[in-house]
Amino acid sequence: MRRLDISEVIFKVIAYVLVTLFAIAALYPFIYTISASVSGKLAFEQGRVIFWPVDFQLDALIAVISDKGFWIAYTNTLFYTFFGTMFSMVMSVAAAYALSKARLVFRRQINFLIVFTMWFSAGMIPTFLNYKMFGVDYRWGIIYGFGVQAFNVILLRNYFSGVSKEIEEAAIVDGANEFQVLTNVYLPMSKSALATVTLFYALSRWNGYFWNLVLVNWNFEHPLQVHLRKYLSEYLMDENASITNTPYSPYSYMYAMIVMSIIPIIVVYPYLQKYFARGVNVGGVKE
Repeated sequence: MRRLDISEVIFKVIAYVLVTLFAIAALYPFIYTISASVSGKLAFEQGRVIFWPVDFQLDALIAVISDKGFWIAYTNTLFYTFFGTMFSMVMSVAAAYALSKARLVFRRQINFLIVFTMWFSAGMIPTFLNYKMFGVDYRWGIIYGFGVQAFNVILLRNYFSGVSKEIEEAAIVDGANEFQVLTNVYLPMSKSALATVTLFYALSRWNGYFWNLVLVNWNFEHPLQVHLRKYLSEYLMDENASITNTPYSPYSYMYAMIVMSIIPIIVVYPYLQKYFARGVNVGGVKE
């Protein structure tokens, strides 16, 4: 093996130190959240919970599991994530496939209009008024009102544009129509891009908060993030919030809800994370 000179050794040491510090900074909030959710009330309120749990107990987690309102919000989040991601993928795939075809009438103009929405926005108030006018104030309205993101359409369009034209022509010669070409040629050859965009949409739906809070008026249709925010604003801001008969702190209860809410993402993300770099790199660059 080639011996490293002093400059390379210094670079590697600095690089490893910075990466280690970054990893610690990224992991610490996650570890603290878990520790705070299973620590005793007195230990948490005295500030003794820094890294590991203190006075270990599961009362807060049990209380969250027993909370009916929490599970209603959890079900809403699953609803928004599943159906919202499905609707967004169908719309994005259809738009990207059409825009990848040079024979599409007004293709350049449509592409420009899609990209234009990434450069300029009408603003919060006009967006709010338009959504209210078109009835985007309930669960299905949130799903179709925020169905497509321009960046994801462009990502899929670029990926589809890189699919071999010879394979498409061979399928057409064999009698395949446009729908069959899309489902039997393009989609099987675009698994990495599809997985990447699906994960983008799923994370966006799972973390959806602001517009659901602003537009939806019924509490039983709010997702988990809005439920957490309402608990924070209505209960934890109360000066007497810490004066309770429970063996856990109200903040431990909040952290327990956060822990429960991130379990599905922790389970699914490692299996799809490998598609991130591959999908973005291949879909974002066209030779």
